[in-house]
Amino acid sequence: MSTRYEIRLAGSGGQGLILAGIILAEAAGIYDGKFVCQTQSYGPEARGGASKTEVVISDEEIDYPKAIQPDVLLAMNQKSLDAYIGGLKPEGLLIVDATLVPEVPLDRFVALPFTEIARELGREMVANIVALGALAALSRAVTPESLGKAVLARVPKGTEELNHKALAAGLAAARP
Repeated sequence: MSTRYEIRLAGSGGQGLILAGIILAEAAGIYDGKFVCQTQSYGPEARGGASKTEVVISDEEIDYPKAIQPDVLLAMNQKSLDAYIGGLKPEGLLIVDATLVPEVPLDRFVALPFTEIARELGREMVANIVALGALAALSRAVTPESLGKAVLARVPKGTEELNHKALAAGLAAARP
């Protein structure tokens, strides 16, 4: 990983991307010992509006908290992909939810069915955790162990087992 590594998670309000960004930042900062900054923005609608979170991870102090040109873009729906694809570094990693993103304008990307995997686990609401597992496996921005600890520290009580399974499913889906 270079000194500064930028990740943008984008989708719709209600998909749990803000929580996913917080979990990712805590995994990198608290458990992996990196410098980290997490920012978020979302539309006025609580659910259904545009939502994004950015996580900057570095081996050195971070001088600017927002992603300038992300190394990774995780797009959980078509609208967010269309809105944020232009900012991705030319050699950046594009990860999309194959369940909700039918058209990708690049030749190089990874499409995994996060929402479908979450449904198979019994709750669509864990698609964000499935996606985090895949992101960790594909980008190596955080260790799976750190991500697991951060997930269990942040998810609602009573959902730990489901979220642990979701994380494992995402890690497995991203492995060749």
